[in-house]
Amino acid sequence: MLVRLVRTHLRPYTGALVLLLALQLAGTLASLYLPSLNGRIIDEGVAVGDTGFILRAGMWMLGVSLVQILATISATRIGALTAASLGRDLRAAVFHRVGSFSAREVSAFGAPTLISRSTNDVQQVQQIVYMGLAMMVTAPIMMVGGIVMALREDAGLSWLVAVAVPLLGASVGAVISRMVPHFRAMQKAVDTVNRILREQITGIRVVRAFVREDVERERFAEANRTYTGTALAVGRLMALAFPIVMVVFNASTVAVIWFGAIRVDSGQMQIGALTAFMAYLIQILMSVMMATFMSMMIPRASVSAGRIAEVLDTESSVHPSTAPTPIPAGPVEVELRDATFAYPGAEAPVLRAVSFTARPGTTTAVVGSTGAGKSTLVGLVPRLHDATGGAVLVGGIDIRDVALEDLWSRIGLVPQRPYLFTGTVASNLRHGDPDATDDELWDALRIAQAADFVRAMPGGLDAPIAQGGTNVSGGQRQRLAIARALVRRPAVYLFDDAFSALDVATDARLRAALGPVTREATVIVVAQRVSTILGADQVVVLDDGAVIGVGTHDELLESCPTYREIVESQQATEVTA
Repeated sequence: MLVRLVRTHLRPYTGALVLLLALQLAGTLASLYLPSLNGRIIDEGVAVGDTGFILRAGMWMLGVSLVQILATISATRIGALTAASLGRDLRAAVFHRVGSFSAREVSAFGAPTLISRSTNDVQQVQQIVYMGLAMMVTAPIMMVGGIVMALREDAGLSWLVAVAVPLLGASVGAVISRMVPHFRAMQKAVDTVNRILREQITGIRVVRAFVREDVERERFAEANRTYTGTALAVGRLMALAFPIVMVVFNASTVAVIWFGAIRVDSGQMQIGALTAFMAYLIQILMSVMMATFMSMMIPRASVSAGRIAEVLDTESSVHPSTAPTPIPAGPVEVELRDATFAYPGAEAPVLRAVSFTARPGTTTAVVGSTGAGKSTLVGLVPRLHDATGGAVLVGGIDIRDVALEDLWSRIGLVPQRPYLFTGTVASNLRHGDPDATDDELWDALRIAQAADFVRAMPGGLDAPIAQGGTNVSGGQRQRLAIARALVRRPAVYLFDDAFSALDVATDARLRAALGPVTREATVIVVAQRVSTILGADQVVVLDDGAVIGVGTHDELLESCPTYREIVESQQATEVTA
């Protein structure tokens, strides 16, 4: 998986990789030439007292060293830039893929793991690519070249290379094979820590309100201990690998000196050749050490690459049309025709054969008990998820045959949990229309009953908004979300329980102000309070995912027992209050 992912995303940087390979080759060849040159200086210069040869060879060594330094620095810089570019591309790819997901895929993965996959996992892959470009290209060249050059110096000691290299590889391989399961567990532990921390930060008010600090602290500590234990297990194995490498490394050096001294004493080998052979053996073992270091990182990067690929290979259940049909201009009606929706593997569908039509210039209210499927129904219209049966039509066209951008441009959605982005009041409102003027923003705020509190904020339209809108109240957040939808002036308004945080007086004023603005639009409202839907042109009553009544408020009071129970329960609550 790691190879496939890296190969795919490194393809645009083929030119840079070819240049890097050439530089690495030049630098490594220069590094391999230096020990041989040093051996010649000892044997042909120092041993015979030829000062001129020593000076000439020394200058040549300086030139070769300069080539090695320049090639290594340039190759390292190109490798760092390429690895950083790969990380950027992977993060962008994950971001765009997640952006195409429907609510089903986002729920299947979960926000914490999607965040860690686009940050921590991408960082692991980026790091292994950088180390690979810096080391793995050099290591095989140095190993093969070192063996060739060592055999040129003295073939009689070649058996030391044949023993040391396999011994080092086998020893480290045994350690690495035990690390792979720990790396998989570590990535899952990171997800758990992220999830718990996210929950505690988001729900800090609930934690404090119910005095659950100690419980939540222990829950986080348990996840932290699991992660720490896994990391320690990996650390212990990594700590074991380096002593093994150094033992083999030092033992090989001692063996070269021991057996090389015997050959020098017998006249079969010169001191310079022994010095060069030792240098080549060190280079060979250094290349094995670099490969070993990389091998330790590969298992964790492979796990991360698999997690990234899982996101990139997941297709959204909402497929864009290959030959989109444009939605007619002007007001459009919304029709649900036997619309059914079920989650994969669910025993029963959330919505069952829902049918009704919402026409331009009318307001359609959707009511029902908690869990009846109201929000799911509203989510079908903008294709937050697709109907698994039946069809949803906008302007008489099945929305699966419409370009997503065309569909979304006709809809103004105020979700059940209104979300504001980090920025200002103006930047949040301009999500509805990037080209909206300040006057248009103030007009939308006035209709949404938000102009007064925005004027009271320091900066007005330029007042800062924290992430999620946490620096404004729930009611203010809802009104800003409504204003954001109004800025777009869409053909279809979807209000998913968008008035729940408003007091009765503000709710009444807002609905009165909405009337003239939405006169030609199709309005679908999900509401809990009956007072919010009294003026609706039609009310759709849902129960357990099925439509059990459609009509006006008065008609349903006569014909729908479930609706009558909802109204009577709310009236009883108001009388008691």
